[in-house]
Amino acid sequence: MAKFTLGINNCFAVKRWPEPDAWTKIVASDLELGVVQFSYDLLDPRTCASALMEVVEEIRDALKTYGVSIHSCFTGLAMYSFNLLMHPNQAMRVDGIDWHEKGIMLASKLGAKGSGGHLAALSCEDQKNEERRKYLKNCLTDALSHLTGIAASLGHEFFLWEPMPISREPPCTISEAKRLLKEVNEVTKIPVKLCIDTGHQCPWDVTFPADLDVYAWLRELAQESPVIHIQQTDGKGDRHWPFTSEFNRDGIISSEKILKAIDDSGAKETLLALEIIHPFEARESQVLEDLKLSVGYWKEYI
Repeated sequence: MAKFTLGINNCFAVKRWPEPDAWTKIVASDLELGVVQFSYDLLDPRTCASALMEVVEEIRDALKTYGVSIHSCFTGLAMYSFNLLMHPNQAMRVDGIDWHEKGIMLASKLGAKGSGGHLAALSCEDQKNEERRKYLKNCLTDALSHLTGIAASLGHEFFLWEPMPISREPPCTISEAKRLLKEVNEVTKIPVKLCIDTGHQCPWDVTFPADLDVYAWLRELAQESPVIHIQQTDGKGDRHWPFTSEFNRDGIISSEKILKAIDDSGAKETLLALEIIHPFEARESQVLEDLKLSVGYWKEYI
């Protein structure tokens, strides 16, 4: 029987509640949660050293005050805009490595077990070229060997890789995820693990039914995913909807079915991290209400 913990990715706070005391208080007091996956959108790892350490100290103080812990640190919307470790330009791939190096170091300062997220995206031209795809996959493997060496030296337990809803952003199918995990973990210094998202099973150019089925993903790979992003979705796009009665009517994500699929995978321990993203123009009161209702929905089962 898997052990489940309910937590939240604090992307909800981006631009609204950037103050560490504010978002930590919301997590602990309003949502009554104790575990956070920290979004790098709230503190870019490349922030200048003096400002970065000032904010790190503020975060540490807030975590201690409210009794909240950071499970892992994760790329957000900002870095999702970049090709990173599979950029067609070598200098830009090196730059992507540098960004993730600094992310690993920031995660260590925040007491996280690991770091990761969106790692790489192929350009449209490289996706069409088999030789380039193979070359860039080797570049990605080499980069992960290097990055996990740094993470290992800092005591991290894992490095996270998020399967994406686009075939140019591997892994995007169950078989590809299994193959890539096997290949990269032959050379990495700590385990590379997945961070499955319940809204990413919607790539337009994938036709095998299981690859479009969130429950199939979980049955096959939840044991390799120490943290799982949970969002409500209609299965047609990466929606990041809340778990409210309005969205649950149209959504395909059932808490009971999610928990059973994870348990069926043989997973021992899983953090279920709410990753609910509202439009920036949404009212703050609505954001908070939707988050509270979503936590309440999941707490009925966890």
